[in-house]
Amino acid sequence: MKKNIPAIIFFTILAGLAAFVVTRKPSRPSYPRWDTFPKPQTAEKSSASTDPDAALVRSLLGEKLSTRTFSFATVTEACSGKKVIPLDQSETHQQVIAAIESAMAATLADLNRPDSPVRALRRINEASRFFEDGLLQRINSTPGLSCDLPPTRAGDAQRSGYPDLRITHTASNTIFYLDPKLVEQGSEKSTFRTFYFEPKNETLKITDNATHLLLGIEHDGKDGAWTFLGWRLVDLSTLRVRLKAEFQASNAELYRETKLSLPPPAP
Repeated sequence: MKKNIPAIIFFTILAGLAAFVVTRKPSRPSYPRWDTFPKPQTAEKSSASTDPDAALVRSLLGEKLSTRTFSFATVTEACSGKKVIPLDQSETHQQVIAAIESAMAATLADLNRPDSPVRALRRINEASRFFEDGLLQRINSTPGLSCDLPPTRAGDAQRSGYPDLRITHTASNTIFYLDPKLVEQGSEKSTFRTFYFEPKNETLKITDNATHLLLGIEHDGKDGAWTFLGWRLVDLSTLRVRLKAEFQASNAELYRETKLSLPPPAP
């Protein structure tokens, strides 16, 4: 029995060694240059996937703005915080409408005269200012009403931008915005864009809850010899508008780093 003890010890050690080899955690060989090999890199995201401008563009495209319409009353209230009040049959509203009609008739007759200042204009759109001035003067002289250029949020009187005129019924302090616009005879069913509203924070001219009116002044289209035929008064509280999203640049931005190339001199 004593002769078998060494053999038993040997096989016990051998079995323990085998169990250690099988169950031990494998380790990486410690070669000096093991860590010098480049590690796999994950693909970087494209700049377009993280650029906030790109995200905005994709968002605008997803809205399909070219096929949608919006309530003009909703748009103006969202931009200005002021309500658009529909035209009604109240005495106040009818008094203002009568004053607009009277002022329009007198202004149209004045600008149809042979010596009218609009005869010297190159473009019919330039005549809008003459109608604005005539309407402002005549409505302002109507008892119980005042008319002026709508001030911006900053308090400045500004010609450009919607709306053109602001009428106040002084007894009730009711406000009306009036926007005269020239329209060629026969084009009232045209689908070309003719009405624009560009909301801006500081220069926004809608500062009151008001009735919004557009005065479409019809002309015959004869360049330099225009005859003004009549007008249409439109309540804009029911108007639906579209948003045209476009990216634009001026000549100053397009050509700021270029030089004019000249053709070679003629032989």
